[in-house]
Amino acid sequence: MKEGPRTHDFDWILLAIVSAICLMGMLEIWSATHDSPMAGMHWRQAIWIGVGFIAMFIISRLDYHTLLDQAPLLYLIGIVALLVVLAIGHSRFGARRWVSLGGGVNLQVSEIMKLVIIIVLARFFSEVRTDRLTTADLVKIAGITGLPVLLVLVQPDLGTAMVLVPAAIVGAFLAGIQWKHLAVLLAFIALMVPVGWHMRTHLKPYQQQRIETFIHPEDNPRGAGYQILQSEIAVGSGGFWGKGFGKGSQNQLGFVPVRYSDFILAAMAEELGFVGVLLVLLLYLGLLLRLIDNAQKAKDRAGMFVVMGVAAILGFHVLVNSAMVIGYVPVTGIPLPFLSYGGSSTVFLFLALGLVMNVRMRRFVN
Repeated sequence: MKEGPRTHDFDWILLAIVSAICLMGMLEIWSATHDSPMAGMHWRQAIWIGVGFIAMFIISRLDYHTLLDQAPLLYLIGIVALLVVLAIGHSRFGARRWVSLGGGVNLQVSEIMKLVIIIVLARFFSEVRTDRLTTADLVKIAGITGLPVLLVLVQPDLGTAMVLVPAAIVGAFLAGIQWKHLAVLLAFIALMVPVGWHMRTHLKPYQQQRIETFIHPEDNPRGAGYQILQSEIAVGSGGFWGKGFGKGSQNQLGFVPVRYSDFILAAMAEELGFVGVLLVLLLYLGLLLRLIDNAQKAKDRAGMFVVMGVAAILGFHVLVNSAMVIGYVPVTGIPLPFLSYGGSSTVFLFLALGLVMNVRMRRFVN
């Protein structure tokens, strides 16, 4: 029996998959920005990836049980941080989501809250001692998840608020949600769709616009519908093999919106075609399968819920972003993990990966 975790126990296959996605992301960021005022973003992304790797190794050395023991404190700190953002946070594009750390570095606190939610819910689910969740359990889960969701919605940031929910849903499913509760939840969602539609006038103007644009993007091709239409044009024009790296007209001429982040998959589809997108999606599939494999091999329920929480959030990112660039869901601002440009999101992803490595390295430790 091993005395303690060793770096040899890392999931090197998982790291190789992540590294491949990061490399493809950096190349596409370079392609999208090298001939524009944003040139050099791929180097900044490389720095964030380096910081992320260091953070991953650090958190992998901490026993995840210690983090679970501190879950209430971490949750309190996260809630206070979200309140601080609302009070004195840095605004951009009409949203107050960032806290300035000086030197031009801004921290998006809601990204860190994703990590906190994973830890807090993992502790909650691991302490459930019955085969089926009770109504009281579901109310507690809704409260734990609902408070940060509400605070993130107020910023407003609908995309990130949505991302906090999958960890709770997947955890509840694995912990044993009763069919009657699931049926009630699905019925409630079905009933809220028409209610939400009639109450859309109470949403922020840009949120109303996104919903209406999603339904009829062609009604305003140069305004609200511009993003999704240009994304669809880029995806369709790439064909099977693509136009070639650095040769996509929609990408190189700047027609694809936020082509280095939210719509990076559209830029990649134009230049690398169906083959390139398929490769990326297969890498994500491999990533999710490795996460599930690590969850199955965890030595306890707590470790399993930690890893599955990470898998739920990453899987949701991939699903929503991929559907967004082809117009199947409204534009939400949810980036692709490890592929899109972003400082706070990249660091969160590697911290989450560090939690996974943490669980894996301790599967044989007493």
